Amino acid sequence: MFLGLDYGTSEVKALLLDAQHQVLGTAGAALQLSRPQPGWSEQAPADWWAGTLAVCAELRAAHPHAWQQVQAIGLSGQMHGAVLLDAADQVLRPAMLWNDTRAEAECRAMMDELPALPMLSGCLAMPGFTAPKLRWLATHEPQTFARVAKVLLPKDWIRLRLTGEHVTDASDASGTTWLDVARRDWSDELLALTGLSRAHMPRLVEGSEPGGTLLASAATTLGLRPGIVVAGGGGDNAASAVGMGIVQPGMGFLSLGTSGVIFVATDRYRPNPQSAVHAYCHALPGQWHQMSVMLSAASCLRWARQLLGRASDAEVEALAAATTPAQREAAPIFLPYLGGERTPYNSATLRASLHGMGHDTDAAAVAYAVMEGVAYGLADGHAALQAAGTVVRRLSLVGGGARSALWAQMLADLLGTEIVIHADSAAGGALGAARLGWLAVGGELKSVCGAPAVLALHAPQRGTAAERLAARWQRFRALGVAAVRT
Repeated sequence: MFLGLDYGTSEVKALLLDAQHQVLGTAGAALQLSRPQPGWSEQAPADWWAGTLAVCAELRAAHPHAWQQVQAIGLSGQMHGAVLLDAADQVLRPAMLWNDTRAEAECRAMMDELPALPMLSGCLAMPGFTAPKLRWLATHEPQTFARVAKVLLPKDWIRLRLTGEHVTDASDASGTTWLDVARRDWSDELLALTGLSRAHMPRLVEGSEPGGTLLASAATTLGLRPGIVVAGGGGDNAASAVGMGIVQPGMGFLSLGTSGVIFVATDRYRPNPQSAVHAYCHALPGQWHQMSVMLSAASCLRWARQLLGRASDAEVEALAAATTPAQREAAPIFLPYLGGERTPYNSATLRASLHGMGHDTDAAAVAYAVMEGVAYGLADGHAALQAAGTVVRRLSLVGGGARSALWAQMLADLLGTEIVIHADSAAGGALGAARLGWLAVGGELKSVCGAPAVLALHAPQRGTAAERLAARWQRFRALGVAAVRT
């Protein structure tokens, strides 16, 4: 048995996988987000541990025999977060997360001081990344900065609780702006921009390598055997790729989670920072990937649910799906920039808006506009990847949005790409984490990392609906460019 633990923004997920590739069980524990000031986004690391205890207890109770057979643990987690520890490994403040945009000025200063930064780190410096947050901290919370002994990413703080070791993997480290991504090693030049050194960084391993072993105290708490291998694991997107079998160059997936991502595996480092494309290490040795990222994807559906007073995201989707072609043509255009945007604009201050509302704009029109606007944002990211020379003809759809046939077909039509829904697609990160654990104890890539069964395939369609989408996308892009300029 192999245990995958995935630390998202809204939930801790756990997945139990057997050696016949069967998912025996999954469990989830909700997380809360704190926004104490505009642009800030924080969580208490202790909540991640409480979630870990809850999901492990649930799986242990449901599958007691299988639980005792766990041979390895893999970790997946939200990228870019900053968990700050003192010399005694005590957390100094709430973790600053990937969608925290307070460090925009620091990004500009870092790129001015080191023009080579984008080519070294694989991307423009962006406010959500880890390094700019530490530079912000040095200016605004200097007493806390002075006490920082180690900086860990979210999943790696859990690793510290499990193993007692400061370790991260190359894929997650890629999102810090401290890694020389081509060399898969910390960059002294990048670290110097934030007044830190290698001594502040965790040890680097590949995602499919051992990254520590389970402490006896942690084993007792979780009801597992001490000494179990904890794999290096991966950032959430790289782990999801492993879960979906995206382990060869040219393969890719599209994630509709809190954020939206298009991820394509590459056999070499291929940076193109001018388009705000991310070029990072994969969770597997000798592999990299290109990625476009939008900050608000399925989270826009949650926003619409609250705005419209609906009980669930599914109810909002049902409203959108029931609209007629005429209603879709007349729906407003939604710019999905609730908290800024990365690809293609790299703007922390860009904000969402609805354009073209009238007296007849109802809840269904708004629901449809929100889903359509998210799809257009992803299409912008796909266009940026194409400009960077990346071509992909099929994308696996993962994340909570993978449950929506409306979104899947809309994306297929817009991107001109087959969209495939797999079994267990909503648990891609946790499944990938379990597989990385399996690899870390000797599993072979070819046998461990195949694609899960295909449940549905959405092929691009021609006709009036696709033409309407393409025309409205051009309006969306014009509105986006105008919003950035203002």
